Amino acid sequence: MTAVVLLHAFPLDHRMWDGVAGAIADAGWQVFVPDIRGCGEAPEWDLDAAPTLTQCADDVVDLLNQYGIDKAVVAGCSLGGYITMELLRRAPERVAAAIFIDTKASADTEEARANRLRVAESVVAADTTEAFWRAMLPNVVGATTHRDRPDVVEFVRMMMADSRPAGVAALQRAMAARPDSTTAIAEFRGPVLAVRGDEDVIASARDHQDLVDFSLDAVCVNLEGVGHLAPIEAPRETAAAMIDFLTKLRGVSC
Repeated sequence: MTAVVLLHAFPLDHRMWDGVAGAIADAGWQVFVPDIRGCGEAPEWDLDAAPTLTQCADDVVDLLNQYGIDKAVVAGCSLGGYITMELLRRAPERVAAAIFIDTKASADTEEARANRLRVAESVVAADTTEAFWRAMLPNVVGATTHRDRPDVVEFVRMMMADSRPAGVAALQRAMAARPDSTTAIAEFRGPVLAVRGDEDVIASARDHQDLVDFSLDAVCVNLEGVGHLAPIEAPRETAAAMIDFLTKLRGVSC
């Protein structure tokens, strides 16, 4: 049985895959849905060292080692995509195929990096993430979802409200320090699926196209009326795209 690891977006947790993971498992795949460190039920960061996404990638490798899995298909949404790219840089031999959802290969601009560091300082100083996630919520969910599906917006809000200041701060610092991943994607020899909501205002259409252009073997899927969180806003469509992609990998031994 082939293993699939689903890595969640920031500042959410494993629950964002609730509408996707079951469908993939029902299609015959071994599915792992870990919380990224500092999120959900995962341990807090060790702040004796500067947080990096390399540590998150190592956590995924440790998970695979724990279950005796040589290779896995790794799927990441937003932050999860950044960690998937770090895996391609650090341990490409452990990745059978990569699925990028609403994410991008580029590093932060200086302005974006400075903003992340300001947010990290502010949530720690305030000891709450509320001001941060209230400002972020309008952008992570698409306009159509905001208009037509308040239950989905509330689900995202609930997960954001559960985020912890230390975890948010550490991940902001880790994302601010991440390098450009163009080379890692270009050098990856496995197949790639790139999924993007057409109302995503965080990862642009150009960012999405870059993922496809950089990849040796890529499939591109665009979802209409969907924002930055396709697995939550369009779980059936996201699962269908992933299962179609995975079905073509049945011969891959993981």
